[in-house]
Amino acid sequence: MNIYLLLVLVFLAGAWLLETASTLLNLRALSPAVPEEFADVAEAQHYARSQEYARANAKLDMVTETAGTVALAAAVLAGAFPFLDRVVRGMFDHYIPQGLAFFGILALASGVLTVPASVYRTFVLEARFGFNRTTPALFIRDRIKGVLLGVSIGGPLLAGVLWFFATLGEWAWLVAWAFTVVVSLGVQYVAPVLILPLFNTFTPLPEGTLRGAIERYVREQGFSLSGLFVMDGSKRSGKGNAFFTGFGKKKRIALFDTLVETMPEEEVVAVVAHEVGHCRLRHVHRMVAAGVVRTGVTFLLLSFVLQSRPLFDAFGMQHMSLHAGIVFFSLLYTPLALLTGVWANALSRRYEFEADAFAARTTRGAEALASALKRLSVGNLSNLTPHRFHVLLHYSHPPVVERLQRLRAFGPPAAG
Repeated sequence: MNIYLLLVLVFLAGAWLLETASTLLNLRALSPAVPEEFADVAEAQHYARSQEYARANAKLDMVTETAGTVALAAAVLAGAFPFLDRVVRGMFDHYIPQGLAFFGILALASGVLTVPASVYRTFVLEARFGFNRTTPALFIRDRIKGVLLGVSIGGPLLAGVLWFFATLGEWAWLVAWAFTVVVSLGVQYVAPVLILPLFNTFTPLPEGTLRGAIERYVREQGFSLSGLFVMDGSKRSGKGNAFFTGFGKKKRIALFDTLVETMPEEEVVAVVAHEVGHCRLRHVHRMVAAGVVRTGVTFLLLSFVLQSRPLFDAFGMQHMSLHAGIVFFSLLYTPLALLTGVWANALSRRYEFEADAFAARTTRGAEALASALKRLSVGNLSNLTPHRFHVLLHYSHPPVVERLQRLRAFGPPAAG
């Protein structure tokens, strides 16, 4: 057996084993006892329901992970990739439309395979636990918009990358890297005003005590915003959240309407303070820089693999097609992607602790933020006792119990 094919199959099986072990360990870590930090807000019955929610999600995750791994391994062994390459070569004479068609068909196949799980998660699992508010019509519109957005952004990006590697020789990876970074940053810059409104309605937070409190806090921190908005998250889910979007002068805060409606003013301000902390501590810039470095390493490694005839032989390819080579590289990249993902999650969790500390310092105590975290966790039926291995692989935020334990050091708000 070709060494590349063996490696791909081993990597697929290894990734599946890691995911399965992580999920099973996470299930075993579920404890019937309410954590001490939540004894004052989580009733035993509600806590048991959060564990039931965790089990339901874990079972669905294992089914989808297994189905996806089996489908991909079957496609590799059955020669689906060389077959598809012959199909697109029969459709077009030029490598760019061939590549776009190749990726488009793969994306369509992947989308079709994942639709059943998405439908089940949205309309059965989430509905069973009282979260789903997505209508079938909204679900379909979201899918169509996602496809159109992917085509309008991903198509030109992919075409550019294919052209660079076909024409620029040894410097192709560097130009492709720069091009991808520019496009990615551009998308993030315009997302608040051009992309996110395609899926949600953003309305300015009405004048009142909450807006006044947030604006007062932001001014005290010397922070500038282009807007303070409420997002209609309730049209899809009953869960609450808040986030920053944009760069530079386009920075804005978006609060889910579910959060504004259910959370006291001081807790909303604490949540905003946490998000401001990410910006003031330059976490956003550092994460973007880390992503840029990861992208550069990925393109550099890709440039070596694309010239390997044995790699294409492993998949039964007659031609060394650029588009197929990118797919094969992504399969070989699995272990490194896992390691860089673990590192990125660890960095993100550290930044979450730092943002919590910033919020506690600048709001004169950790009480409001701790209360907000508890309220969000209880309301979202969060798993309060995740296994450390599962956290290592998947959590970009620290487990909420750990965050609460860190916040204890700040004590109650200072008098006056």
